[in-house]
Amino acid sequence: MTKSAERVDAITADLSNDVLSQQASLHRKIDWKGAFWVASGVPALVLFSIGAIAATVGKPAWLVWGLSISLGFIQAFTYAEIAGLFPHKSGGISIYGAVAWSRYCKLIAPISVWCYWGAWSPILAIGSGLAAGYMLSAIPPPDSNIHTWKITVLDLEFIKYGLSLRINATFIVGCAVLLTVFGIQHGGLQRSTKITMILGITALIPLVLIGLTPLFTGNVSSSHLFPLAPLAYGTAGNVIDGNWTRSGWTLMAGGLFIAAWSTYGFESAVCYTREFINPKTDTFRAIFFSGLLCIVVFTLVPIAFQGYLGLGQMSTPPVINKAGVIITPAVYDGILAPDIYSGMGVAKIMAKMLGAGIWLQNLIIIMLIFALMLSIMTSMACSSRCLYQGSVDGFLPKYLSRINEHGVPTNAMWTDLIFNITLLMLSDYIFVIAASNVGYIIFTFLNLNAGWIHRLDRPHWNRPYKAPNILLALGSFLAFFNLALMGMGADIWGEGTLKAGLIFASLIIPIFIYRHFLKDKGIFPQSMLDDMHLGGDETGVTNQAGILPYLTILAGAGVVYLFHKLAAS
Repeated sequence: MTKSAERVDAITADLSNDVLSQQASLHRKIDWKGAFWVASGVPALVLFSIGAIAATVGKPAWLVWGLSISLGFIQAFTYAEIAGLFPHKSGGISIYGAVAWSRYCKLIAPISVWCYWGAWSPILAIGSGLAAGYMLSAIPPPDSNIHTWKITVLDLEFIKYGLSLRINATFIVGCAVLLTVFGIQHGGLQRSTKITMILGITALIPLVLIGLTPLFTGNVSSSHLFPLAPLAYGTAGNVIDGNWTRSGWTLMAGGLFIAAWSTYGFESAVCYTREFINPKTDTFRAIFFSGLLCIVVFTLVPIAFQGYLGLGQMSTPPVINKAGVIITPAVYDGILAPDIYSGMGVAKIMAKMLGAGIWLQNLIIIMLIFALMLSIMTSMACSSRCLYQGSVDGFLPKYLSRINEHGVPTNAMWTDLIFNITLLMLSDYIFVIAASNVGYIIFTFLNLNAGWIHRLDRPHWNRPYKAPNILLALGSFLAFFNLALMGMGADIWGEGTLKAGLIFASLIIPIFIYRHFLKDKGIFPQSMLDDMHLGGDETGVTNQAGILPYLTILAGAGVVYLFHKLAAS
């Protein structure tokens, strides 16, 4: 029997209803609607950075969200095609794209998987921290000991001003939220999809109401949205409309860069291909309808939020000493208020937007907490499966491939949990989003280009969904466009953001060297060899892409370098 035949037989067996033959792997128990509800936590990601983007970009912030989700929707068609090529794999787009790159460079594939996990996993910590902040905000007064006490574990000023690892009330409550979600996920995806459906309906109601109600009640002021001028400050620190100079476009690039972390996330709907009952039809439906949901939320909610609240003005001037050094920075209200930038005060404002009384406002805040828990569940399910499949394919340590009796990758989930408990101690969640998004943009670049590599190398493979050529080409263009945004705009979120993200992305190299060369003696697991078709000349698989993948990597690095220099100058 040829290797090609063995591969087909393996997939056929995997897609069968023989549960006994599948007991050592993830279970096929959900359809596209189940994946849709798990991915319905993605719209809640708007809560993570809606204040930070508006407070940084200014009035064009609502446009940033609309443009970003539009770009994400175009990219989704490439993802849907390559996911359909591998119905027996879990772990998301990074895994399917890794197969394309593995034939050309062993190191590229694990970088894609690692960066994907590094972008999704921090949602656990950030979402738990915001949920804890929403809960604690119900305890008055704001300057009470429960809000102010903290223990500094490690000062990280050398990375970014004001950054540290600390233990406080937010950390403790956030840990409780994390453990709750872990307990739900531990029982299997089928059980958790039922819970996420309930949470999804509960959580999406306030987001949809927040997006629609101010538009119908007239509580959206056009002066808060126009003119489309970047944020700037006068000599006295007052908020003014800026100009579209290089600094203005840098702010816009930074806004689009960090919005991508939220808006592109609905591609997680195909993270569960290995658990679909019918992956050939469920894969495209899951990502398409998840994308439509995200278009509605990511378009309406930022318009309503910004149109209601406005940028704000300086409420307290800065304190400056005789040497001209700022002792205490200026304080602003509106979207520029510190608790809006951090995200901690977003829920209270959104509750007020609905014109509700105190009791109903508290109910809305509770529902938004459910929305955050839903996003945490989406992240834990997606990121743990990425670790699991990366381990099965020989990129990551073997212990991550262990599953429990419910078909859940428990060791991967424990790794996620421990990593995020550490992140939960960080004092600046926006910096975490920005640094992790460096990896996400690298993943996006590699996997959008994997679309045409698969087309060239596997032209005759069955594709349950085949993206139109124009959309595949647009995806490749956006791969470079995203890198330009990263190079130009990453460091507006902190001087060391781009460097920190690149350093984290490089950490996979020693991990992969240990697994592949020391543990596996330089040979991939047999299932991965079959997927990559490295076992010899096989019908339908070639290295037709030739030198193009290498030129693509060089061009991508050049784009980041040039646009980073452009912003710095």
